[in-house]
Amino acid sequence: MFALGKIMKNDDKLSVVPIKPFALVKFFSFTTLLVFLVFTPIFAILISNHANGVMLRRSEEYALVFARNINQQLYERFIMPSYLRYGSIIPSHPGQQKRLDIIIRNITHGMKVEAVSIFDQQEDVVVYSTINERVGEQGEGGEEFMSAKEGRSSSRLEVKGSMLNLLPGSEPPSYRLISYIPLRSEQTPAKILGVIEIIQDMSDDYLATIKLQWMISGIAFLFMFVLFVILRLIVARADRIIEARARDRQILEDRLRRSEHLAGLGKMIASVSHEIKNPLGIVRSTAEMLRKRIGAESAANKQLTTVIIDETTRLDRIVREFLDFAKPREINLKLAPVENIVREAVGFVSTELESHGISERLEIEGELPMVPVDRELFYRALLNILLNGVQVMPEGGSLSVRVGRDSANEAGVVIEITDTGPGIPEDSQDQIFKPFYTDKTRGTGLGLAIAKNIIDNHHGSIEVDSVLGVGTTFRIKLS
Repeated sequence: MFALGKIMKNDDKLSVVPIKPFALVKFFSFTTLLVFLVFTPIFAILISNHANGVMLRRSEEYALVFARNINQQLYERFIMPSYLRYGSIIPSHPGQQKRLDIIIRNITHGMKVEAVSIFDQQEDVVVYSTINERVGEQGEGGEEFMSAKEGRSSSRLEVKGSMLNLLPGSEPPSYRLISYIPLRSEQTPAKILGVIEIIQDMSDDYLATIKLQWMISGIAFLFMFVLFVILRLIVARADRIIEARARDRQILEDRLRRSEHLAGLGKMIASVSHEIKNPLGIVRSTAEMLRKRIGAESAANKQLTTVIIDETTRLDRIVREFLDFAKPREINLKLAPVENIVREAVGFVSTELESHGISERLEIEGELPMVPVDRELFYRALLNILLNGVQVMPEGGSLSVRVGRDSANEAGVVIEITDTGPGIPEDSQDQIFKPFYTDKTRGTGLGLAIAKNIIDNHHGSIEVDSVLGVGTTFRIKLS
């Protein structure tokens, strides 16, 4: 099983520090992002290079097909007619030069060719070019010319500029594919008559490929960023859920430990209370008998026996509270009008209220629904809360009780018991329902704890609202 947290000691208190079970997922998410950042440009470059290679091969094939067409057209429309008319081929001859230019330009019209040049068979010299300035240039062909002269076609890519030329305001880079194809005799293909140079401007195609490369990188980065954000959100939410579950588990463990502690304490209390109860009853009975026998003879002895009886009565009440807490009676729910139980409880404490100078006010709003209650236990819970109100107002005050419908549940009933005592500090309001918690000099601190247990067993709820110096309201909801 996976541990949800580790226990750390701080100021003698145990706290749970949740372990991050998704730390490995976070590591992998960051690692994956880093891998994408490194390999996405490489991947884009590989795709771009492959696309460039395919484009280059297609362009070379296009140049070969185009050169064959030129070869055939020149042989049929220029070479043969020139031999017949002039007896030889002299490209520098004005008539031949004009005819050659017309034929080449007609062939290249509308084609994706920037320039066509023809090199002499023997020397690396341009004898014709669609770019007039190039006619007569020497040494332009290089190794590719020599290869074509021997009957092998070849190409080279000429690049001007760099990636910096892609920046705004810079002159864009240029890419030109220069192909050298042998000019062959149609009757004797092995005979090389010259070399055809075809220049294709591939700048737009290469720039499109570069844009594709950037687009692939951008999409990959965006896709990875979105995945990373989604993963981070999932991990963050999962961490919150795990932390919440760890806190809930810690709370449950605390409750379990407290329940086990209270269970052990309850067994001890029940045992001790049972052992005390019988001797206490004997002491009280003996004191009553002594008071009857010697009360008439000595007022002082009568006073002493009265003190014994009163204190044993108080101790008996404390023992009963201990037993009620340690061994609560099994609840028996039956539909009953709660307002009648409230009237009885208020009526029972009326004498106590009057003796302390506390005014009472009971308000029952209209016809109320009956709710399932254990009459005896619920009566006991009301008494505990009412007596708590009496105890916090020793100098007098006001105690009001209101019974009405629950505004959030038409089938429910709300009972509000409000006193004008000193109020409860905010940091103590969560403690008052815990066993043995009390801020009084006398008392067990079990009255409100027993009342809450009874109300909880009724599937109800009890809340407290208190303002220092104003008073306290206990709100009970049953349905």
